Amino acid sequence: MTKQPIVRMEGIDKTFNANTVNELLLFKDFNLEVGRGEFVSVVGSNGSGKTTMLNILCGSTKPDAGNIFVNDKNITGMTEYQHSKFIGRVYQDPAMGTCPSMTILENMSLADNKGKAYTLAPGVNRKRLDFYKSQLELLKLGLENHMDTPVKNLSGGQRQALSLLIATMTQIDLLILDEHTAALDPKSSENVMALTHRFVREKRITTLMVTHNLRFAVNYGDRLIMMHRGNIVMDLNEEDKQHVQICDLTGKFNEISIEDGC
Repeated sequence: MTKQPIVRMEGIDKTFNANTVNELLLFKDFNLEVGRGEFVSVVGSNGSGKTTMLNILCGSTKPDAGNIFVNDKNITGMTEYQHSKFIGRVYQDPAMGTCPSMTILENMSLADNKGKAYTLAPGVNRKRLDFYKSQLELLKLGLENHMDTPVKNLSGGQRQALSLLIATMTQIDLLILDEHTAALDPKSSENVMALTHRFVREKRITTLMVTHNLRFAVNYGDRLIMMHRGNIVMDLNEEDKQHVQICDLTGKFNEISIEDGC
């Protein structure tokens, strides 16, 4: 049964460096729907449009034409800050999802207040301490015992796990994972992916995950998309995805390379 769309990108056009010798038409009438609660893995070569698609959804890149809807609300003209109220994003660089000079507690308090009005009350609410500790315990990294530690002192894997927790602490409509394991060592990468799977399932968060790790793309999520030159060239639903192998994806990549003359 088709899931009710929570995200719709309709008729998206995007050209970079228009009217110059470096003009690049990336998207022409690009369309995408993501069903409520879907966990979509997105793969594709460099320049395929994966990150630009995420940036358009998050408001950091504006389309030349077309519309973006989340929960049937047209968000095309909203600022990136306004998008962040209902879209959580975890970046490739672990340093981008947290404030390194602030403590774990301060980072969590900041995330806890996302979307709330500014007041003269203290930024850190100590009454929420037990809640923050319970959330950190979900990571199974012992961070609940180091809440006054500056985030800059954590390892890359710890910071990315914390970024994932922070991005999903408050109610969001969409979680964006932008190659969020790419900068981690293999063990940390596996740990963060396992946490991702658990958080997405337990909190029932609609998720778009861009990754270069084909094994993660095959093993996680209930839908798989492959992009190439601004187009979706493969779109596997949950049933089809259960039968796909990594060699099927590499085979498609090879086919595309041959068609491009590479």
